[in-house]
Amino acid sequence: MMPARRMEPLIDRLPPVRGRLTAEAPLAPTTWFRVGGPAEVLFRPADEADLADFLGALDGSVPVTVIGVGSNLLVRDGGVDGVVVRLGRGFAGVAVTGRRLRVGAGALDSTVAETAAAAGVAGFEYLCGVPGTIGGALRMNAGAYGQGTATITATARAIDRQGRVHEVAREELGFAYRHASAPADWIFTAVTFVGTRDEPAAIARRMAAIRAEREQAQPVRSRTGGSTFTNPPGAKAWQLIDRAGCRGLRRGAAQVSEQHCNFLINTGGATAAELETLGEDVRRCVLDATGVQLAWEIQRIGRPGPGGQP
Repeated sequence: MMPARRMEPLIDRLPPVRGRLTAEAPLAPTTWFRVGGPAEVLFRPADEADLADFLGALDGSVPVTVIGVGSNLLVRDGGVDGVVVRLGRGFAGVAVTGRRLRVGAGALDSTVAETAAAAGVAGFEYLCGVPGTIGGALRMNAGAYGQGTATITATARAIDRQGRVHEVAREELGFAYRHASAPADWIFTAVTFVGTRDEPAAIARRMAAIRAEREQAQPVRSRTGGSTFTNPPGAKAWQLIDRAGCRGLRRGAAQVSEQHCNFLINTGGATAAELETLGEDVRRCVLDATGVQLAWEIQRIGRPGPGGQP
């Protein structure tokens, strides 16, 4: 009997790129939780054309996952199959023209807020308190402090799984609370925002107040993934969690924050399985205590580790 042929590694079967392809790339160091397994292949495209060409030539059976800076992300311990796309410097530009900002999807939210403030363009202050990149802010319609992504978006640009480029108006993105209904396979590459005029000093004061409030209310210096669950209609997730007695609840090295109980914390050495299981424990307790089923806001990707837990 002939021996079975070994499958050629995925990285050797991928289309050529101008950016960088890395096999078995560690993802834990790139996430705020600092947990999780590797990407089978990590792709950092050089620019939009590089990404479009790659997707257009890629075998349709290969899974594609896009990540930002890992702020609202939990990578499971078994890692992520297929290609993980991470947008870097070629997608991080911010250009201001009057009240309009043309922003790459890889730009940090805080950078956009600071650039807008310096140019005297208001409406972006909330972004200084939202960790992550603009691509993620678009995908989840990020919002805070009475402001949100839907209200400032004019158009967005994205590439689909076949490598086709789409430029669409805000109305076509289907914004809802912490959600955009754009096709799941779209990778946002750029967005045009429109703000209002104001004095840079006044904008800077509002941003300083947001930062101070966030510092006081949230465990910003901990290894956390940000807000864990979305707020149910007419309620606050943290209040429901507190009412269910989950403040400070632990599983291994994963803990519900004592400071803000809608945040999970890696206290040191936690696994992704511990964090996800703790989150499910919280959901179960809240359902039992209040009848409300919390929905995850943190994106969870990848395979469970060897133990078979989440």
